[in-house]
Amino acid sequence: MAKYTFKDFKSDQEVRWCPGCGDYSVLAALQQVLPTVCEEKGIDKEKVVVVSGIGCSSRLPYYMDTFGFHSIHGRATAIATGVKVANPELCVWQASGDGDALAIGGNHFIHAIRRNVDLNIMLFNNRIYGMTKGQYSPTSKLGAVTKTSPYGTVEAPFNPGSLVLGAKGSFFARSLDVDLPLNKEIMLAASRHKGTSVMEFLTNCVIFNNGTHAEITDKAYRADRTVVLRAGERMIFGKDRDKGLVLDGWKLKVVRIGEGGVTEDDILVHDPHADNLGLQMMLADMKYPDYPVALGVIRDVAEPTYDEAVAAQCASVSAKARFHSVDELLASGATWQVK
Repeated sequence: MAKYTFKDFKSDQEVRWCPGCGDYSVLAALQQVLPTVCEEKGIDKEKVVVVSGIGCSSRLPYYMDTFGFHSIHGRATAIATGVKVANPELCVWQASGDGDALAIGGNHFIHAIRRNVDLNIMLFNNRIYGMTKGQYSPTSKLGAVTKTSPYGTVEAPFNPGSLVLGAKGSFFARSLDVDLPLNKEIMLAASRHKGTSVMEFLTNCVIFNNGTHAEITDKAYRADRTVVLRAGERMIFGKDRDKGLVLDGWKLKVVRIGEGGVTEDDILVHDPHADNLGLQMMLADMKYPDYPVALGVIRDVAEPTYDEAVAAQCASVSAKARFHSVDELLASGATWQVK
């Protein structure tokens, strides 16, 4: 098997995103992590497929030196499902924006999660329709002033994490566009997971929604407003690593270590592999200023996959079938020759 570097996954196409767009970092992370993915899976890069829908982020397949499919608006998950089920040997990645995946494509998105198709879905969330020049999306903040909401939106936004876990998703992770190491970390975890792996990347649109995630991405206070969750580690955060999360009855509570008798041993230990949907939902739902925003792999549990179930069913039916080809079918029963 060939030994790859990130350069092997860079196409010869000029990247046409606005300077400063958060999508650049996610693209770089994917190109850098795929050599490891191919090595771990024992596959050549010809087995990697990148599917997208419509939107700024959906240009990503052009920038990857892999097979790809730029599909139509909202249908990326349907196309990716078809690719994976038709050829289970392929390693399928999907690039979709918050509008492409959660609005017109919402139905396909939740059913792929429900079926647990073995896909790696990269959800670029900039809380706006960028390519069509600034209309509000399903994740835009309540009250957001945009070209289609000049007086502010009156809709409560989706939380992609809640949506994924509400559909009983087996894998959900979240990262910031500016955090390249964490982006690579969750991509690698997603590739190792069998089933629908949804990765939400909080990206910035410098033109139409600049600074939409600034309250947690700014270096000055990022450590105090986010918590990076890793398996087996305590949920400790803060610039001085002096804050943590505990359970107070049925709710999460932020505490300060060293105050009120709280020690590190009191802080919750993260276990994404436990089928603890209630706690994982609470973690995915956390938002500033009441809580830190949870980053990293929040849920990663083993569940049967749709593509493997379909393949097993086809093999079972085929093994019991009377006919194994059209020729056998045509030659069965009463036949005759015309001379």
